[in-house]
Amino acid sequence: MIALAVYGIVLGAKAALTWRYISRYPKPRVDIESQPATICQAILSGDSDLEDALLSTLVALPRARFVWLIDADDAEAARITARLRQLHVEREIIVQSLPAPADGMNPKLFKLEAARRWVQNGTFVVLDDDTRLKPESLAALLQALERCELATGLPFYRDSPHLYGKLLGQFVNNNSALTYLPLADFVPPVSINGMCYALKLSTLSQIRGFEPILRHLTDDLAIADRVRSHGGKIVQTPYPQEVATTIDCFSRYIAQMHRWYVFALLLMRRQGPAMNALILALYGVQPLLLAVAMTEAFLFPSVGQTIAVFGVLLFRAGILAALQWRFSGMIRHRPFLSILSELVQSLHLGHALLVKTIRWRSRHYRVYDNDRFTSV
Repeated sequence: MIALAVYGIVLGAKAALTWRYISRYPKPRVDIESQPATICQAILSGDSDLEDALLSTLVALPRARFVWLIDADDAEAARITARLRQLHVEREIIVQSLPAPADGMNPKLFKLEAARRWVQNGTFVVLDDDTRLKPESLAALLQALERCELATGLPFYRDSPHLYGKLLGQFVNNNSALTYLPLADFVPPVSINGMCYALKLSTLSQIRGFEPILRHLTDDLAIADRVRSHGGKIVQTPYPQEVATTIDCFSRYIAQMHRWYVFALLLMRRQGPAMNALILALYGVQPLLLAVAMTEAFLFPSVGQTIAVFGVLLFRAGILAALQWRFSGMIRHRPFLSILSELVQSLHLGHALLVKTIRWRSRHYRVYDNDRFTSV
């Protein structure tokens, strides 16, 4: 019962702070969309949704310029980008083919550094190749840059036709807002959503672009640290970006979750004891509390215990559904998979603590620290 009570209190407090932040955040002005912005995307083939994701953002943002950065030996990426350019000859789309980066160099940051030469005015927007950006979300980023140096948004996953894709989606959709927003009014972000963020060109010049952090594995943490170290401010907007990654088997699901948890541990290495204690209290303990409560209810069943568990699970479902509707306009909660995704989080954490080799689509790295990793 104590575990359930603590779980409910922590969840309720996080949800209240999240709802408060979303409700008080200013809506983007209509005129902001006319400001020049360049969408820079480091592209790597290997996902069946790649072409549709690129096309979706291209169509959604008719005023934006695009810089697409591909590997010289990535024939599939070259085919897709060439086809989209031919279909949209009226758009300003730059495709740059690059050689492989040196071992120990972040391939995404290597590409983004190359993109800088093509962006001479407006805003530099970084967007992952599996992420879709809508006009309102771009407008929110551009408006936020009027009071900060870097602005970022919230990821949510579209529904997947595959079981393990659904499970991954539940993890992101259940945790996105509750991770990034509760403390946004009180504590500067310790990292950002690396799937989508916007930078002022003056800020990018001041921090010498991405070159000083090319050997950092977690690009989102590295760029956030770099901006803060130069006195810059980061704003977390509550506007979403839709992500779709093809996770069609157990091995891909494990690889994706393992990579995220390894990155989370790298982030915690850089925090002080007080911040790590706060992170564990708000995010690390909850899955354990839920697992303990459900195990107790199964091993020592009683009417009161069963009612309490179902009550907390209903409370949890209501909060998640309400927040998903509030920030993404759609309820994406799937009760059974949602609970399962939370219960297995401790297993993913244990996997990340024990195994330091990650898979990133076609690439494999052995991770020693954020600025020390090698290809395997």
